[in-house]
Amino acid sequence: MRAVIVAAAVAFLVSLFGTPVAIKVFTRLKAGQPIRAEGPVMHQGKKGTPTMGGVVFIVATVIAYVAGHLALTTLPAQQIAQVGPTITALVLLGLLVFSGAVGFVDDFLKVRKRNSAGLNKRGKLLGQILVGAVFGVIALYFPSTMVDTTGDATNTETVGSTTLSFIRDIDALDVGKAASVVIFILVVMATTNGVNLTDGLDGLATGASVMVLGSYALIAFWQYRHWCADPNYTAEYCYQVRDPLEIALIAGAAAGACVGFLWWNTSPARIFMGDTGALGLGGLIAGMAMATRTMLLLLIIGGLFVIITMSVVIQIISFRTTGKRVFRMSPLQHHFELAGWSEVNIVVRFWIIAGIGVAIGLGLFYSEFLAVMG
Repeated sequence: MRAVIVAAAVAFLVSLFGTPVAIKVFTRLKAGQPIRAEGPVMHQGKKGTPTMGGVVFIVATVIAYVAGHLALTTLPAQQIAQVGPTITALVLLGLLVFSGAVGFVDDFLKVRKRNSAGLNKRGKLLGQILVGAVFGVIALYFPSTMVDTTGDATNTETVGSTTLSFIRDIDALDVGKAASVVIFILVVMATTNGVNLTDGLDGLATGASVMVLGSYALIAFWQYRHWCADPNYTAEYCYQVRDPLEIALIAGAAAGACVGFLWWNTSPARIFMGDTGALGLGGLIAGMAMATRTMLLLLIIGGLFVIITMSVVIQIISFRTTGKRVFRMSPLQHHFELAGWSEVNIVVRFWIIAGIGVAIGLGLFYSEFLAVMG
């Protein structure tokens, strides 16, 4: 737990004090956010606010990961799973950094062209597919020897699983490696676009991501305390995952980094995360669901992202089939803006919805453990 706390604290401080520096740099570079003309009128006042702020919390997370591992080296050997970097970290941080890189290209083009077009839809989707495919293959096709808490090598385990998962792997739903990679690509596309669609109001996506990442830190640490690879854990019920402490460390670091960024991103925002941050967070959250073997549970934990994404899908289907709109504007947060709700009210209430989804997800996760142990 010490390493997770250290990583979260370091990420928070780096992000909190690094964001003002980024604001000055991006302002000097005239990297202001273009605003869509067809968007809510009240958003036009945000034009020119520095964007690409996701760079800050992505860098903060990577720095905090290193700090967390330095904290691990101070612990007795019997208390840790592995001191050095792992393939799990490669996958999770790779998803964060390279999904963020796709978003960075989009943000850069928006700033350069001085309009909201950015990277075209085909280019963005191809980038998401490529990132999902590369790290999906690494997660499914490259098992590594795990080192247990006594320092001895045990069985090999991949970061991802060939079976669909809810609270844990569902053995009856083994779809094979190739299909699992395809499913993971779809999850990456869904989460990156879900977070991106949610990032429409000051602090909305950042705050929701803090809750989701915080829940995965708790889930992963709980799995670490009841880990099948731990010879000191003798109960029959355990979690067959790879490097759960590593997952908890990265989730805690990312959550801490987002909290530090939220200080400057909350209304009125001094900086936006941009697609750099939204796609990076979406990629990381997809990786968290895969690594903790909770793919289907993500639909509940990330309930706000699901609701907002579905509002866009419903709007498109309704308009194309009937010529009528269900909402005044999509994504859903803009519907309430046009209904007269203040931005702060929408953000806080949507945070509550995100918190409810996280609470239900954690409740289901823990209740399954109690049901089996009881």
